[in-house]
Amino acid sequence: MTPIIVIFAYLAVVFYLGIFAFRRRASGEDFFLASRSVGSIFFFLSLFATNMTAFAILGSSGLAYRCGIGVYGLMASSSGFIIPLTLLVIGTRLWGLGKRFGHMTQVQYFRDRWECGSIGTFIFLLTTAMLIPYLIISITGGGTILESLTNGRISYAVGGAIVALVVMGNVFFGGMRGAVLVNVLQTLLFLSFGVVAFVVISSHLKDGLAGAVHHMAGNPKLSWALNREKISSGEFFSYLFIPLSSIMFPHMSIMCMTARRVTAFKKTVVLYPLCIMLLWLPCVFLGAIAVGQPDIVKAMAGQSNDAVLLVMLKTYVPAMLAGILAAGIISAVMGSDCHQILALSTMFSKDIFDYYGGRKRFGDRGSVIVGRLFIVLANTIAYLVALRRPRIFELAVTYAFSGFASLAPVMVAALFWKRSTKWGALAAAIFVAACVAATQWFETRYKLHGGPPTEVVIWALGGGVKLLYLNVGQKLMVWGFMPVVPMVMGSAICVIVFSLLSRPPTPQTLNRYFPAAA
Repeated sequence: MTPIIVIFAYLAVVFYLGIFAFRRRASGEDFFLASRSVGSIFFFLSLFATNMTAFAILGSSGLAYRCGIGVYGLMASSSGFIIPLTLLVIGTRLWGLGKRFGHMTQVQYFRDRWECGSIGTFIFLLTTAMLIPYLIISITGGGTILESLTNGRISYAVGGAIVALVVMGNVFFGGMRGAVLVNVLQTLLFLSFGVVAFVVISSHLKDGLAGAVHHMAGNPKLSWALNREKISSGEFFSYLFIPLSSIMFPHMSIMCMTARRVTAFKKTVVLYPLCIMLLWLPCVFLGAIAVGQPDIVKAMAGQSNDAVLLVMLKTYVPAMLAGILAAGIISAVMGSDCHQILALSTMFSKDIFDYYGGRKRFGDRGSVIVGRLFIVLANTIAYLVALRRPRIFELAVTYAFSGFASLAPVMVAALFWKRSTKWGALAAAIFVAACVAATQWFETRYKLHGGPPTEVVIWALGGGVKLLYLNVGQKLMVWGFMPVVPMVMGSAICVIVFSLLSRPPTPQTLNRYFPAAA
């Protein structure tokens, strides 16, 4: 129980920080955005934690255990370049417009920029539906960690509930201030985790790290884990589009509006790729190396691939250190969980409650109360869905990443294309919603149940060209690419075509957002 004692001590600290940040009469801007006063270092640490979840540690190592070390190139390499670029180009402009016009959410900005009402509500519903799966990932990760480290003494359902309640308590009381304080601590923890776990586990391998790699490289049955042969070129290319989702995640865009000064983005752009390497590289490498460790493979029998790193901790690391490292994993799980719940709360309060007259009737304090109540509701829904134990990596890529990446053209058009219109945004949003639903339908309808893994061709052209099919992993592919590729391109086309076919906003609105071109 030593690791669990350490973890519960950590969870108590997280809960306390939320109470410490509690403001009885907090204004809406203070509760939801920490009064836009977050300094540079806190901004970077919190923003980085906001984008890291169980996906970054458990999901990456689990996929590496299944597909090999090429997983690092799928997400970490492209994310290290594309995410800082989007923060620099899009995040800074969101910050400036939010500070100037008082926006707190993406939908508030879209409504003002495009003079739209109901279309903004539709975008709110779509982004909420796609953010819930990302919230589920955090609860799933927390339940998996506590169940694995206690050998089932704490069940998955109880473990997930504990993490969900602690996170909910922190955000319910502390709002954005509580989330930022927790994320500073969490970022330091999980960045240290990767390096320490890599060094300690590597030193306990039977033949050492070098011996393990040489053994795997010389064994045809294991060498696949050290290359990219299980990842097709089309799939590898498709992941270049996934990091576009980062800036479209509501919790990321809202976090961009909390910075005290725009200079906070400079440190973030420089440090972000370095921290991605520190976190992802050890996790992916350990997941791939586990393939060549018979004791790990045996212990993984009947378990989810997402648990491979936890199994390695239990096998190779002393109990006290395992507890500290497990706290590091949970910190990554909870790092974005706080901001995801708060983002959903902010969106509901500002995009629905305030917009439809709630604030006028009940005041700013009423908006905060409604936000806190929605925190409880959203967390409860996410927990109930998480009880089904969805696979972390697939859940993230299929619903959260692909959907939000496909909405990136909408944000780019709003910020930089004067001629864009609300009808272009609506067409793109409907297209994205239809594609996400279609992906789910195809993967459910044609998925194989039992038997050896194989491709399932849904629609083929002449000459044996596969246009639509499920790959060996039973994931939908479109002409050799993941759905995110045609989704991003189709979304961009919808924005352009329907904007050109419809009337732009009034000159007064355009002059507010594009004064230099007036």
